[in-house]
Amino acid sequence: MAYGLQLKALKNNSMNKAIIGLGSNINPQENIAKARAALADQFTVVAESTFIETEPVGYTDQDNFINGSVHIETGLAQEALKAKLRQMEDELGRVRSEIKFGPRSIDLDIIVFNNQIIDDDFYSRDFIKNAVLELIPDLEF
Repeated sequence: MAYGLQLKALKNNSMNKAIIGLGSNINPQENIAKARAALADQFTVVAESTFIETEPVGYTDQDNFINGSVHIETGLAQEALKAKLRQMEDELGRVRSEIKFGPRSIDLDIIVFNNQIIDDDFYSRDFIKNAVLELIPDLEF
C-alpha cells in the first residue's frame, strides 16, 4: 500500500503548475463559465480565484470585463500549454481582431508557470496580481 502512495506522490511532483488568467467582455458570465468547464475537462483544477468586473485597458470604448484566474496542474510543457489554451479559445468562439485590447469572448493567458511569473501584465495590472496572489499567497516576485 505504501508503494502505491509513493507512485502517486511521484506522479504529482512531475506535474507542471500554472495560473491561467481568464477574461471576457462578450457575454462574460456565459463565456467564463464555459472556459472554466473546459479547463476542468482538460486539466486538474487546484483552485480558482474570485472573478471580478474590471474596466478595459488600452482600448476603452468597450464593455467592462470579467477577470479571474484558475490554478491548474498539467503534464504539458509551457509552450504546449500555450498552444492548447489558444486552441481552447478558438473552440470557445474567440474571434481575433486587429484591436490588440479589443472586445473578446474569452482570453486565456498563462500568468505563472511553475511559480515563475511569465506574463508582465502581473506587474502592471492589479486585478491580475490580486487574482494570482489569492491562489499563491507566498509567490515571490
